Amino acid sequence: MNLDLTWRLLKGGGRRGMLGTWLTLGAVAVSTALLLFAVTANFAFQSRGDRDAWRNPVAAKEKATAVQAARFDYVRDKRMLVVDVAALPGRSPAPPPGLDRFPAPGEAWLSPALAALAKELPRDQLAARFPAVAGELGEEALAYPGELVAVVGQRPDAPVMTAERSDDWIAGRPPTPIADFTGRVSEDAQGYQVLALIASVLMVVPLLVFGGAAARLTVARRDQRLAALRLVGATPGQVVAMTVAEAVIVAFAGAIAGTVAYVLAAPLLARIEIGGGPWFTADLFPHPLVLAGALVVVPLLVGLSAVVGLRRVVVSPLGVARRETPPGMRVVRLLALVAVLAAFPALGAQTSVTVIAVAIALAMLTLNLAGPWVVSVIGRITAAVARTPARLLAGRRLVDDPRSAWRTVAGVALTGFVAGFLGALSPGAFEGGASHGELRLAVPEGRPEAVAALARERVEQAGLAATVEHEKRLVTVKVRDHADPAVVDRARTALTGVVPGRTPTTGSDDEWFGFQLMADVRVGTVVVLSVSFLVAIASAGITAASSVLDRRQTYGLLRLAGTPLSVLDKARRAETLIPLTVMGGGTIAAGVFCATPFMLGAPDVSGLVMLAVCVAVGFAGVIGAGALSRPLLVAVTTDVSPRPD
Repeated sequence: MNLDLTWRLLKGGGRRGMLGTWLTLGAVAVSTALLLFAVTANFAFQSRGDRDAWRNPVAAKEKATAVQAARFDYVRDKRMLVVDVAALPGRSPAPPPGLDRFPAPGEAWLSPALAALAKELPRDQLAARFPAVAGELGEEALAYPGELVAVVGQRPDAPVMTAERSDDWIAGRPPTPIADFTGRVSEDAQGYQVLALIASVLMVVPLLVFGGAAARLTVARRDQRLAALRLVGATPGQVVAMTVAEAVIVAFAGAIAGTVAYVLAAPLLARIEIGGGPWFTADLFPHPLVLAGALVVVPLLVGLSAVVGLRRVVVSPLGVARRETPPGMRVVRLLALVAVLAAFPALGAQTSVTVIAVAIALAMLTLNLAGPWVVSVIGRITAAVARTPARLLAGRRLVDDPRSAWRTVAGVALTGFVAGFLGALSPGAFEGGASHGELRLAVPEGRPEAVAALARERVEQAGLAATVEHEKRLVTVKVRDHADPAVVDRARTALTGVVPGRTPTTGSDDEWFGFQLMADVRVGTVVVLSVSFLVAIASAGITAASSVLDRRQTYGLLRLAGTPLSVLDKARRAETLIPLTVMGGGTIAAGVFCATPFMLGAPDVSGLVMLAVCVAVGFAGVIGAGALSRPLLVAVTTDVSPRPD
């Protein structure tokens, strides 16, 4: 009975009533699609780390079957991983991931991208560094598409498998006896997973707020309708049941639409390069549990949010029908925010990532909690100092319904927090090291002269003009024509194997990870802010249109009383821009404050520029989104006849 009545009321709301339903559906669809992206990104980094784990071997305490070592090499300023493997005598080890058999001594298996590059470049720039190519690695061996990886078969007594190597994880891994290719997640992969978790929190909280607010779109229209049902005899249980049914039906349809949109967008999202390269599309497809959770949790969240706002309808339906102003909110909302922010100075870079993520989430949630209270205060001040009819109308509207006004600006305000937090932590330019054309080769103690002589012989055979110098444990080869990357790569190839297991590197090579990390932080910042701004602008546009529908009777009566349309439009803009200016600045300051314990120095100029851009984009987005609903305002003030809802 309740479900049938709910369906009839949902369909019988008229054209503008259905427009409100479509607005809710669109809001839920946007929230679901972006929520899937934010959550799935964590699983994508985990999958990448799992595929990368075999290169970080766990030493076998007994029954070793092979020896594995790894080192990084460079070509055209790109990093490639060279994994040397050797089967122990009398053992038959399982092949590494991505290979159908264990490499024999003198065989090399290259990733598709490395194989293509080896064919593209002259042999003396890359291919000559490897023995005979026996095949290509499968996707199981690669962290991301286009990764440069080589697996080279060796004898267990070969110098490359027995010589001393650096145990620095940035340089590679020393020879390790292994029982199989089950490894551990690398330190850099763990670091990226931590950053992904923090980025997800920065994206998920505004999405949950937006999703919950979706249930409150066109809330006045629904409250009036439900209040009328209560006055004619509907029980509180029936009102709650109808509200939940209506919200869940619309939200479930929106969740399905959002899921479809995300799946269609996954191949495009896979092109985002971070951590060295793009993604396998399969990494970004949502896990079945995540997918099921989105289709269940999002509608339940929307239904719960709708029920939370029903107290006035259930307890005082006559007050709703008479449009009485609800009681003011309590200052405890602000106190909760102050309490959470006061805890941040006690945090630091050594704090557990889980604690940091929870603290950030609480800060954003309490900002959302305190927002309506602050808006109501702003409304009182605006009404008290108003000198124009538009400002007076705007102030009174902010006092009358601060929750609705906050929903319009909440997206941009929370984005301001994200921008302030990331802007304060924005990394500066990474200072490079030694000259690009100065190749340095670490040598065993007591052998610098012999290694220098062999290096000099190799570069002369390659026809390169270079100066070879040596110190106690370092040989330096200064290539004369170092501006030409082809010449540098020829020198790298000529020096390959001069010291078994060691790679000749430039200062830039040694700092490759630092450059890559800074670039990835910037990419991650752009992604997080893009998602946040998309949520903010969608929220502003949808809630602005919903607000017009909610107040169409009030707008119509004001027009009939002689209020110019321009005054109504100015009042509508003022009730958005005034709280946005105050709350936007406040949330940016809160974001910077929360980031302060994790700052390693003064904010970089790029972070300040990013903040300025965020402020400009946020204001422009809200103004543009509000302008899109002006034709709807014209329509509801032109036709003020009673509607079927």
